[in-house]
Amino acid sequence: MGSGQVTDWQGKNVTVAGLGVSGIPAAKVLHGLGAKVIVVNDGDDARARAQAEELRSLGIAVRLGDGATLPEGTELIVTTPGWKPDKPLFAAAHEAGVPVWGDVELAWRLRGPDAAPWLAVTGTNGKTTTVQMLAAILKAAGLRTAAVGNIGVSLLDAVLGEEQYDVLAVELSSYQLHWAPSLRAHSAAVLNIAPDHLDWHGSMEAYARDKGRIYEGNRVACVYNVADKATEDLVREADVEEGCRAIGFTLGTPGPSQLGVVEGILVDRAFVENRQKNAQELAEVADVNPPAPHNIANALAAAALARAYGVPPKAVRDGLRAFTPDAHRIAHVADLDGVAYVDDSKATNTHAAEASLAAYESIVWIAGGLAKGAVFEELVAKSAKRLRAAVLIGADRALIREALARHAPEVPVVDLDRTDTGAMLAAVQEAKRLARPGDTVLLAPACASMDMFTNYNQRGDVFAEAVRELGAGA
Repeated sequence: MGSGQVTDWQGKNVTVAGLGVSGIPAAKVLHGLGAKVIVVNDGDDARARAQAEELRSLGIAVRLGDGATLPEGTELIVTTPGWKPDKPLFAAAHEAGVPVWGDVELAWRLRGPDAAPWLAVTGTNGKTTTVQMLAAILKAAGLRTAAVGNIGVSLLDAVLGEEQYDVLAVELSSYQLHWAPSLRAHSAAVLNIAPDHLDWHGSMEAYARDKGRIYEGNRVACVYNVADKATEDLVREADVEEGCRAIGFTLGTPGPSQLGVVEGILVDRAFVENRQKNAQELAEVADVNPPAPHNIANALAAAALARAYGVPPKAVRDGLRAFTPDAHRIAHVADLDGVAYVDDSKATNTHAAEASLAAYESIVWIAGGLAKGAVFEELVAKSAKRLRAAVLIGADRALIREALARHAPEVPVVDLDRTDTGAMLAAVQEAKRLARPGDTVLLAPACASMDMFTNYNQRGDVFAEAVRELGAGA
């Protein structure tokens, strides 16, 4: 249940830091438990005022325009994940000896005595897909489950709702893990670690450390990526329960206590009798949708967590077959004149784009957007041999152009200096001109989308629409 659990909330002074998708539900839940809740928020815009009115009508106090001052008498702060650890409010809390929890910590502490165990997943890329695959596998085994956490379904709802679960598939961000000190999963996976959110965490070391919190107190398995040594290092550093095992996943042939791939078959050498000699067939690579290398890695991680929970091999295969990826994740849009058009708008950082580019042999790459401090040298150097051409869009495209000039000087580059609504259609038209039969035109921007689009979903939709327009005019 987590140490120092609060069982009596009646009259407890709790400050909720931040309105928004986790702050508002937390405030309502705590108020319902009898706590004296005050919500503080930096912003004081029309949306915040409307949210504040809703909470005040329930009897919850709200202070807008001042998220820095610690309200008098505060005994606990519950923060939304996005609030950075260096905020003045948290410094004041530390000074006053007031604990700070995130919404995940609150959900963990509010679990009942017979609550469903958590199978938890984090990583720079692949979290959502892996958690959805895991939920599909658990469902195929006949278990009552849901994909929850950083994925859209609130953990508070899952923990306090009417529905009874056997086990939960939980996606956790580094932000959420930072504020969840007493979380103890049944088993957990760190898929990969690459530079991301460094402005929030302050350093790569702090970012990795927060990811590694997911392993603390694991009971059965700490699942790591054999190809990413940093994930194995985090397992070594974790304080786990006696008997908890380190389980690796690899795209190569697995060793003992690993899951991997042998001649197109996903195999388990971790959760079998006599793992020195035996391997259990789980599924075929063709059962993974789509069967790109990084997605096979996601499937192996999901399978490892499911097997740690005792799921039979057949459920792994059936769950993977039943799984359908979310939109804008290496989604095949169309084939035109022998050229495949693929939307991976979700590749919003270099690590995700590298995985996407590794899935195809000959690529016309559409890239660019907001770099958020990213550098592209390593991405381009690793992917150069696969590039037929590149079409660049967005605010920071010059950074990618310079990396291409240095590491792939023979690759033709079209630099589209425009950010209007027609820019994507122009990019797709240029890509069609450059592509030859057998090529893949791949939208894997390696950048955020907000310079030109509302979000990566809209960017992917506009790309797909441009491809369809191209096909209609063909």
